[in-house]
Amino acid sequence: MAAKRQPPVRAYGVTVWSQAFLSVIDQSQPRRVTKARSYFRERHVHRLSIGKGLITATVDGSQLEPFETTLRTRAVDAATVVDLLRQRNALDDLMAVARGEQPVVLRELIAPTEPADVVAACTCPIDDTCIHVLAVAFEVAAEIDRRSTTLLTVMGADLADLLARQSDDIEPAEDNSSNPLDVTDYFGDSRTLPNLPAPPPFRVFTELDASALRAALRACGVGALDVAEATDELAELYDHVTRDG
Repeated sequence: MAAKRQPPVRAYGVTVWSQAFLSVIDQSQPRRVTKARSYFRERHVHRLSIGKGLITATVDGSQLEPFETTLRTRAVDAATVVDLLRQRNALDDLMAVARGEQPVVLRELIAPTEPADVVAACTCPIDDTCIHVLAVAFEVAAEIDRRSTTLLTVMGADLADLLARQSDDIEPAEDNSSNPLDVTDYFGDSRTLPNLPAPPPFRVFTELDASALRAALRACGVGALDVAEATDELAELYDHVTRDG
């Protein structure tokens, strides 16, 4: 008789970025840490919401009603982060984190550095860092392990904010409106551009190698849970282009 397969043990804090987040969470009481780890592994944390500078969740504990837990972070300024990245010649860190990497310079500018950077509250009777706060912190660390950009959101400046700020700082291209491009002569030799190819008679996404697309999306930083949604959006976009084109 085959042995019953055990579910994999849940982990957190396996990457440098999640470790940086946990480094400011008080873990000085071993008994609470041990209990919080069991809460994490047994999935006592529910309704986890990670927003800009604000984390909320409910945690099943010793009472019938779950405890409401909140973590607030000292938000960083996106413009300042981009300016500092530019000064350190590290703007490429933004694209690196989009690919799922954890660049050093961006971490140094974003990650919390002292306990005051993360302030926690819980509806349980414990005043200081309780089991429920620790369990939620471990869940957040696991999310950072899965997707590096989570730390940016936790600290109040998500990747979209940083990229938008970088784009705002780029000088506009030279205005050539006084000498507009002749769209009928792209090559400068009076050649006529060929017609665009007609869409194939079959639906492309039916023949698509889904495994290759999933790998490409993951390489771009798209989380595993978002891949299906991303492929659906791509299919809708293709249908829109072929229908209107």
